Amino acid sequence: MTSTSGASHIAPGGPGTWAVIAGGGTGGHLYPGIAVAGALVEHGHDPATLRFVGARRGLEAKARALEGFPVTLLPGRGLIRRVSLESLVANTEAVAGLCAAVAIAVFSFSRWRPAVVISLGGYASFACVLAASLWRVPVVVVNVDAVPGVANRLAARVAAASAVSSPEVRLPRAVVTGVPVRASLAAVDRRPAARAAARERLGLPLAARVVAVSGGSLGSLRINRATLELAELWAGRTDVAIRHVVGSRDWEEFQRAPRQRGALVYEQVEYEQDMVSLYSAADIGVLRAGANTVAELALAGVPAVLVPLPGSPGDHQGANARLLAAAGGAVVVPDEELDGARLAKELDALLADPGRLAGMGEAVKALGRPGAAEAVAHLAEEHARPRPLTDATSNGAKGDASGA
Repeated sequence: MTSTSGASHIAPGGPGTWAVIAGGGTGGHLYPGIAVAGALVEHGHDPATLRFVGARRGLEAKARALEGFPVTLLPGRGLIRRVSLESLVANTEAVAGLCAAVAIAVFSFSRWRPAVVISLGGYASFACVLAASLWRVPVVVVNVDAVPGVANRLAARVAAASAVSSPEVRLPRAVVTGVPVRASLAAVDRRPAARAAARERLGLPLAARVVAVSGGSLGSLRINRATLELAELWAGRTDVAIRHVVGSRDWEEFQRAPRQRGALVYEQVEYEQDMVSLYSAADIGVLRAGANTVAELALAGVPAVLVPLPGSPGDHQGANARLLAAAGGAVVVPDEELDGARLAKELDALLADPGRLAGMGEAVKALGRPGAAEAVAHLAEEHARPRPLTDATSNGAKGDASGA
């Protein structure tokens, strides 16, 4: 992955920047973009022509999955949605950063001249959509949540098409594609032999019921604390096991907590490097309800206890969770009600009823759209403008001197 800071973000066009994939900040926005890029590569596009534009503060600044793609990181940050003096100062800085990001994007587009912009949401995508409008570059919005965010609602007004997760999402020129997820998840296999092999890879017992817990790449303090309490309640049990993905934000604090929980197999990791094995091994998940997580659960066929993030813009996590619950694939627990006792109550009831758990897995699997990334890639190709050879694109054959 190549990225730099400051003025060097203004770079020559690279080897013909065919698409700008704009947005990110969190895995929920970034990973669908990576999935679409993978589909475009399968269609014959050179990875060097697919430029990711994201935020210096976002996950994309350190995502190893972006290695092989050119990356440009913009300054600034998103707005804080609460009223206080601290948030006023932070939002003033955010607006200044957004102005700088727009200026960089507009100048960069004059060099790149992409055929299409794929907008994932977030303020970095907003800057690129503005630049695309000025340079008359077609925009395809990718909206993964049940409730569109502000950036996507604005971008959809000028977009050639909006790829949406379900028919309930109302955006101009909407095309239902589902949520693009990482191609590697197609390898999830929950048949008995594959599940046993996945448990061996993760060091989990073959005979126990496995609960996979994750609050995302940063983690969730509420879910993490409830999981510690759950481990204490289950300390004497050998029929269950917990694989707890703590996340980077709370990792140091949880390193100080006792790991040994009696007879219970309780494993903590900061970040799960092998999600395919975890989804294959798990009987049930305890997770936030981001769109990417919900889409991965559906593709893998894993039932879940979902704990929507409170205060998510437009309550999009609540909407995502309700869609899965309405289909019979999940149980929803409000964040403020979650503790170890409530988690034990919900999980004990589900794990004690294998028939219900299997039915939930089938219900969630029915919602999966394994061809979502492919559908978005086709949409981008359909709306991309023809690219005449220009000085900017021919320049790129000599390389991207600044490495932006």
